[in-house]
Amino acid sequence: MTSISVAELKAAIAAAMQQVSDGQEAIKIAGEKLQGAQQVLGAILQGSQHQSVESAQAALAQAGAELEQCMAATLAAAEQAQSYAATL
Repeated sequence: MTSISVAELKAAIAAAMQQVSDGQEAIKIAGEKLQGAQQVLGAILQGSQHQSVESAQAALAQAGAELEQCMAATLAAAEQAQSYAATL
């Protein structure tokens, strides 16, 4: 088993947190894009009762909710990693 110094461990955690931050930014952008798609579809297809339109809107809403869950999970992971790093 290879030993790793505390400084190396903290640096690795910091690098991972940067990747998490980059991922969170991507999630935010994806959420904004989904909202835009929902607005465009809603405006264009307003009043349509077609099952495909309703399914598309529901799928976009579900995707948005799942992105919110993903963001919450990354926030929790980052909090735990930072908490661990603080104990080093």
